[in-house]
Amino acid sequence: MLSIGSVVMGVSDVPRAAAFWTAALGYVPREKTKDDWVVLTPPQGSSGVQLALGLSRTPLQEHPRVHLDLYADDAAAQTAEFERLVSLGARRVDWDAYPEDPDFVVLADTEGNLFCVIDTSRG
Repeated sequence: MLSIGSVVMGVSDVPRAAAFWTAALGYVPREKTKDDWVVLTPPQGSSGVQLALGLSRTPLQEHPRVHLDLYADDAAAQTAEFERLVSLGARRVDWDAYPEDPDFVVLADTEGNLFCVIDTSRG
């Protein structure tokens, strides 16, 4: 049976993106960060999918087909994580497809890649 080993994101500045995602997730580089590639792994003793960052010169998609969903336990944790991620360099995105009373907020990382922070207590 197959399993997901890594989610790969294209970025224009690998070291900058690695610094953001390392701080955001507590992940660590599997090996020394290069200018064109790095694989970030969960901290030792933790499980989870790796995040690979590769140099890309293609433009960002306004509505990307793939993105990360980051889970928060409840609304308070979602707010705290939102504020922490913004302090690391993320920015809130004025998403044109928010449903009424969404359980998620859309952010962009330092490279403009979109991701969501979801309040999982809402089911």
